[in-house]
Amino acid sequence: MADHSPNRGATHSPSQTYGSYLALDDVLGAQHPRSDEHDEMLFIVIHQVYELWFKQLLHELAQLQRKLAAGNTAHALHTLRRILNILKVVVAQIDVLETMTPRQFTSFRARLEASSGFQSAQFRELEAVLGRRDAGAFAHYPEGGAAREKILAAMSRPSLYDSFLRYLAEQGYPIPAEQLARDVRVAAESSPQIHRILLAVYSDDGGPAQVAERLVDLDEGLQEWRYRHVMMVRRTIGDKPGTGGSSGADYLRGTLFQPVFGDLWAVRSAL
Repeated sequence: MADHSPNRGATHSPSQTYGSYLALDDVLGAQHPRSDEHDEMLFIVIHQVYELWFKQLLHELAQLQRKLAAGNTAHALHTLRRILNILKVVVAQIDVLETMTPRQFTSFRARLEASSGFQSAQFRELEAVLGRRDAGAFAHYPEGGAAREKILAAMSRPSLYDSFLRYLAEQGYPIPAEQLARDVRVAAESSPQIHRILLAVYSDDGGPAQVAERLVDLDEGLQEWRYRHVMMVRRTIGDKPGTGGSSGADYLRGTLFQPVFGDLWAVRSAL
């Protein structure tokens, strides 16, 4: 009798284990506190986990753009749901970080020296994928360095919003040709013509309208993370300057209420 087992013909390395597959020796060996303070380990782990989630978000956003390019509404919505759930986890991690009191953080803060979350290259790349187009996103990274090059590369590709407009065009909506052929290296500008098309998308109430609403959810989730982040910083260090040369809470406050998908918010009052 033929063997139709799904594992038939598969080869397995006898040395492959849970730990080796996940490279746990590397992952669990990557925490190097610079003091004997108990809470420094929590600080390191939380920020390393943030970077892992940023990596996954970049991975999922690339998939989302591919699905939008293919006009695959169902799979685009599935990917958006995953992204939104990851954002919820990212926000929830702040609850854990806030168990650390200002005095506990101060006990090892000086050990951070010039390092700062402000320097997260993956988050800057994430902002670029979502549409940020200004030199402030990469100015702090050395010319020719890998981090700077990744951010610049993301700024040279269509943003998620560009992909959404191209998706709408593929769905039969009359997105202007000049919008589809625009220079993606500069920030997208608000367009009354696009507003009228978005109103038609919502009026049709089909798959594209669902994609639009999930993008609004994504924008709202990102703004929620920014708000929770600034409040966490304020309760931890007050109005002190941040490490790494940032202005701390003042800088973070300046990032609030700046929507990623401005057109999708602009049409709300006309729906």
